[in-house]
Amino acid sequence: MAEVTLPDGSILQIADGSTVMQLAEQIGPGLARAAVAAKINGQLLDLSTPINGQADVRIITLKDDEGLEVMRHSCAHVMAEAVCSIWPETKLVYGPTVEDGFYYDIDLEEPIRPSDFERIEDKMRQITKADSPFARKEISRPEALEKLAGDKYKTDNIKRADGDVLSFYSQSDDFEDLCRGPHAPSTGRIGSFKIMSVAGAYWHGDPTQKMLQRVYGTAWPSKKELDGFLYRLEEAKKRDHRVLGKQMDLFSFNDAGPGFAFMHPNGMIIWNSIVEFWRAVHDKYGYREIKTPIILNEELWHKSGHWDNYKENMYFTSFDECSYAIKPMNCPGGCLVYKNRKHSYREFPMRVAELGLVHRHEASGVMHGLFRVRQFTQDDAHIFCTPDQIEAEIIGVIELTFELYQAFGFEDFRIELSTKPEKHIGSDEIWEIATNALEDALKHKEIDYKINEGDGAFYGPKIDFHISDCLKRSWQLGTIQLDFSMPERFGLVYSDKDNTEKPPVMIHRAVLGSFERFIGILIEHYGGKFPLWLAPEQARILPISEKTNDYAQMVENKLKNANLRCGCDFSDEKIGAKIAKAHGDKLPYMLVVGPKEADAEAVNVRIRGAKETVTVAIDEFLAAVEQKITEKKMDLALND
Repeated sequence: MAEVTLPDGSILQIADGSTVMQLAEQIGPGLARAAVAAKINGQLLDLSTPINGQADVRIITLKDDEGLEVMRHSCAHVMAEAVCSIWPETKLVYGPTVEDGFYYDIDLEEPIRPSDFERIEDKMRQITKADSPFARKEISRPEALEKLAGDKYKTDNIKRADGDVLSFYSQSDDFEDLCRGPHAPSTGRIGSFKIMSVAGAYWHGDPTQKMLQRVYGTAWPSKKELDGFLYRLEEAKKRDHRVLGKQMDLFSFNDAGPGFAFMHPNGMIIWNSIVEFWRAVHDKYGYREIKTPIILNEELWHKSGHWDNYKENMYFTSFDECSYAIKPMNCPGGCLVYKNRKHSYREFPMRVAELGLVHRHEASGVMHGLFRVRQFTQDDAHIFCTPDQIEAEIIGVIELTFELYQAFGFEDFRIELSTKPEKHIGSDEIWEIATNALEDALKHKEIDYKINEGDGAFYGPKIDFHISDCLKRSWQLGTIQLDFSMPERFGLVYSDKDNTEKPPVMIHRAVLGSFERFIGILIEHYGGKFPLWLAPEQARILPISEKTNDYAQMVENKLKNANLRCGCDFSDEKIGAKIAKAHGDKLPYMLVVGPKEADAEAVNVRIRGAKETVTVAIDEFLAAVEQKITEKKMDLALND
């Protein structure tokens, strides 16, 4: 008998050689109907996989991220069969999953156009309605090469694959594809899907190779979820920060500096508001701020390890017969500040923050508004501490990070712990100590996290913070990286209690990441409707007619004296047009003033997003908004 340990710790016995599907049926028919794959001893496998001996088993459903990925990859195969059925001359290349969907690269001389999407989808629906099983067949590498001889794409895939045994999957008599798997048990398990787009893509991303067609699709467990995704996509188009940034005069780009953002006055109001808050929070948590040079000599970057591990992303220059690099990261400069004088354990932990301007070379094809730029300001900090202070410092960074995110209205976080990459510096022992220290801090805070194998920085493991915006899109922002190597490279030491010199532990961390990218995220998250404390223009006074211009001017002066960012519309437009323009400018408050308001020294307040208006005294309005600004409140109602 096979002995199976389930995620809740319970143990079941099942006949040796029984499949995971049979195990699911033994647990319950509902689970069997929902199952799409399984994890056996941590490995994601088909439900047809036999179980022998002792095994830890977790049944995967569409409620799991892995289940969605399996379904989407299965849908990619269904799409590939549909395309091959419509265009028999199609040569398949590869079809992985991507966030929210999948794609398949194909070699087909006839271009696939959006007008073809419905025809492909109709064929896919025929395939899924047939509910044919995904059947796995394993053969040796030589047999696979013989089987696919003449197909340069699949032969290349075989040569790149690991292992001596390769697998093929079929879902009908007419379709079979080389694939690692796993797949859903049958085509009928695939939910609602849609072909999204088609684009050009070079084979292996190599521009010297042939241009292929990349067909993108998405798949969801239900039509309701698919419709929700499509709605979010449409909303994302409306919220595109590049469009809103231009409409609201926040920033621009120019061919004089591709990938370098020009921040306009309105954008700088948002920028400076964030910086002011960032500095206040960091002061509260005991950080001191520094500033380091943008250009440093080549020798420094050899010492830091960036020359060997990051050179392709850096810019270089030379003068006075010496080679220099424009910094891509702030940490080497932080090390030089530390090394400028001697340090004692009594100073630790030392928390040193920097809003550092960095430059990284990005290919022109990947730049995207503020999201992907070549120059950006990183909200870095470096903490120097002793080994026994690591856990407390990591906990402090986590608490600071949550405080900052919550002020911007982000409450949904996802945490990843990234481990040693293939390209790294430092011993395996050091990496194990560093990784365990990060994991202990997460466990102490009782934070759920995901292990991201092999995705650490080249100098140490890291914790990454992902936030979800109002459209449920995930953004990686903050990072905490533990580094035992760089202090040794720079000869950083401190005097310990026993009067010996020891290298400090160095914690690299950023919370908002790139300020430019973070502002782009905020623009799309809020749809340009910034919370009061960030809004470039917080209120606008709208006089009904020229007769109340003097009173409107007095109101404006009083609000400005209270440091409220406001303006006044003295145009000859009718009040309805003034209100419409203010709504279009996404202002938090519109203050309509006429003879009644002038007599009462009040304002009639129109609140963004609310149908009702309220008339309040000027001082009452000021008191309410000043409290909202101070407390970083998201709502605009005056009566809370």
